[in-house]
Amino acid sequence: MPDGLKRAAPRRAGSGRSSSPASSPASSTPPRTTARPNRPRVGAFLRILLVWIVGSWSVVGALLAPVVPGGWLAIAGAIVLTTSPLALFLAVRRGRGSSPGAAFRLLVMRPFWYVQLLLPLLAIAGLAGTLAGLPWGNAGVAGRGALYAMAAIFAVAAVAGWVGSRQLVVKQLVVRSPDLPPGFDGLRIAQISDLHVGPHSSRPYLARVAHAVRSANPDLIAVTGDLVDDHAGDVTIYAGVFGALAAPLGVYVVPGNHDVYAGWAKVRAALERLPLTVLVNRAVIVEREGDQIAIAGTGDPAGRHSGDGAGPDVDAALARVPAGTFVVALAHNPALWPALAARGVALTLSGHTHWGQLALPALGWSLASPFLEHALGMYERGRSTLYIHPGTGFWGIPFRLGALPQVAVIELRTDP
Repeated sequence: MPDGLKRAAPRRAGSGRSSSPASSPASSTPPRTTARPNRPRVGAFLRILLVWIVGSWSVVGALLAPVVPGGWLAIAGAIVLTTSPLALFLAVRRGRGSSPGAAFRLLVMRPFWYVQLLLPLLAIAGLAGTLAGLPWGNAGVAGRGALYAMAAIFAVAAVAGWVGSRQLVVKQLVVRSPDLPPGFDGLRIAQISDLHVGPHSSRPYLARVAHAVRSANPDLIAVTGDLVDDHAGDVTIYAGVFGALAAPLGVYVVPGNHDVYAGWAKVRAALERLPLTVLVNRAVIVEREGDQIAIAGTGDPAGRHSGDGAGPDVDAALARVPAGTFVVALAHNPALWPALAARGVALTLSGHTHWGQLALPALGWSLASPFLEHALGMYERGRSTLYIHPGTGFWGIPFRLGALPQVAVIELRTDP
């Protein structure tokens, strides 16, 4: 499909009820055209993981070795058992055309990531308990008690997070803009994001997502990146569930960082066999009731050096949009929003952050907040609005608390 500006046929659709979201103040950080890639190099990632594992096991092993049969020999066996999935994973990744199946992802990699999350929590709790027990000469006992308590808390949280990962929410939002052409007043956009589809994905859950999108009766469907979970072959699963989605003004897809990691050229080729429009640094014009708006899509920062054209170029995305046109931009990474806002984009729909999969939305906080300027929810800057979707699937482990998976239904309205 050429990267020029295309025009969609005018269609009309029904509208539904919505409620206005709360907005958070936006930052005044100067806009940037592109964002730095946020994926560490494999070598750096492995070094960090090695320090993570060695440091955590040093504390946990010191506390448990005196009381477990076999002492440090048993601890060494546990270390090998819990870290060997990483070696298996890397071996699979290096195999040409190989893609781990559902059993490997569910029974090998998922327990591995659970353990890696649990280890530092155990180490921190163990150290705190040890220090608390020192004045009474019970450092080891207190340390192990704190370690056991943390393990129990983690188990309860893991179960609650799993339940949360299945609690799909249809979120109704209203975005008001005086610049919206009258013909688009009441336009409904259904947004899904960060599905991370793979053979491990629950088919009944994915079917619920597709049903929720159809039931929203949207005029337009936006899929804002991370469709698949690191492997290009997983597009087949995506297509089987979501390939038939349709809307009067079209279905639009942009790449996320995981689509880049999966091999964007292959992912894009598979997606373009479906009845949808892939937008990478380009825009299309859509018409409704005699008026026009532009739907623009960017690449992702992770694709800047991928060599397959998946990197972001905000200038190119908007280059052929007529001046004064109302623009809805799809950008997986919200770090691109300041540059889009500076160029007059009225609405940007993003994902990527997952809201950390752990959030307190009422306080405007998520696990991603300490690391990102824009982490969750709605932001405004001048006449530009950003909505960061919490994701419809999950990454790593099925865990969501306070950041429930979502189908967002965004209704556009002119000012009263």
